[in-house]
Amino acid sequence: MAKDKIAYVCSNCGQDSPKWVGKCPACGQWNTYKEIRISNDSGTMAAKSAAQTVRRSLTDKNHARQLKDISTREEPRIDMHDMEFNRVLGGGLVPGSIVLLGGEPGIGKSTLTLQTILNMPEKRTLYVSGEESAHQLKMRAERIGKGDSEQVLILCETSLESIFSHIKEEKPDLVIVDSIQTISTEDVESSPGSVTQVRECASALLRFAKSSGIPVILIGHINKEGTLAGPKILEHIVDTVIQFEGDQHYMYRILRSIKNRFGSTSELGIYEMQRSGLRPVSNPSELLLTQDHEGLSGIAISSAIEGIRPFLVETQALVSTAAYGTPQRSATGFDQRRLNMLLAVLEKRVGFKLVQKDVFLNIAGGLRVTDMAMDLSVIAAVLSSNVDTAIEPGWCLAGEVGLSGEVRPINRIEQRVAEAEKLGFSHIIIPKYNLSGLNTQKLQIQLHPVRKVEEALRELFG
Repeated sequence: MAKDKIAYVCSNCGQDSPKWVGKCPACGQWNTYKEIRISNDSGTMAAKSAAQTVRRSLTDKNHARQLKDISTREEPRIDMHDMEFNRVLGGGLVPGSIVLLGGEPGIGKSTLTLQTILNMPEKRTLYVSGEESAHQLKMRAERIGKGDSEQVLILCETSLESIFSHIKEEKPDLVIVDSIQTISTEDVESSPGSVTQVRECASALLRFAKSSGIPVILIGHINKEGTLAGPKILEHIVDTVIQFEGDQHYMYRILRSIKNRFGSTSELGIYEMQRSGLRPVSNPSELLLTQDHEGLSGIAISSAIEGIRPFLVETQALVSTAAYGTPQRSATGFDQRRLNMLLAVLEKRVGFKLVQKDVFLNIAGGLRVTDMAMDLSVIAAVLSSNVDTAIEPGWCLAGEVGLSGEVRPINRIEQRVAEAEKLGFSHIIIPKYNLSGLNTQKLQIQLHPVRKVEEALRELFG
């Protein structure tokens, strides 16, 4: 019997090496190489030879075609009976696609997946659980309120070969694997969750999905750096990568698309965690602006857009004298580097000295917003806290701030203004360039177009 070989594989990108190295030459990450054992027995060699034969037969059937001869038919979508989930997927689940859903432990990944398939009585679903028992899943389904479903099949299994045999026997319309890190195949002699096991199992499930047309949803873990656990090649294998995020201390959860071959990656869905499961939030603005902050300084309201949905976001800022020599800069839900840039603009262009001040910024509700139109509200909230003067109720802001202190134009200004007007705001500050082409005759809200940051602050504070 031949001796097993030792190889080293990068857990970030999947690059292999005959010896251990500290820094991966492919992705540049440090201390990511893990040791794996490669068996040389006859069974493994026979399996590899059979796999190569299948791949060669598939390759022989392919042939090059002209671009004009390829049809452009629309892919049919599977309705998930969840408005937020459908939006993030790009209109529904594509048959034959493979989706990776990631998130921190306890954030609600399994609950979201289980309640979604329980709301799809027309689809026969096989739920493969490698972490929880059937009794635990039954208790969760009863808590959601649909524990008597006949179309959801529960399988507690971690062997990939056994999973495929059950799929062949049950013939489901949808397969859920919770989680991919617990599944292992007999073709690879390493522990479940290792780089090789995750890569081989995901590749086998991808081949099954593409050949059978049955969609597969994989649930994955998040490591301490906040990225999906396992090799980086896992994200390249799947068609769609969705991240379920949120602060466990808040009731809101965000479903965000990171990669999507069948739709936009700028969409997000918002859920509210309740005792009976996750409730889709169709109008997040009303939930995020429920409190009355009249007379409180350091609070500004911004009209932001994520994907295609506008909603109003509450920006909170606190400016205080630095207790130590180096002032602190902290941002929650907002890019801290952009906060530093806006503070530099506020000091250089407007003349407010914040060098010896601590600045803390928070986006209310536990949201993480990347819209550039938040710049004006951030500056207004910081200045309001600095001078301890509250912004009058009924004011809303939307505008991007440039390095020279100008207020740059933003997109979809009509949707932002309409959202602010719908929620009862009477004044909104917008970039002056966006005023051209905007129909203001039917608007009840008063528009305040500005060209520079000083003009916006003068409108707010006089």
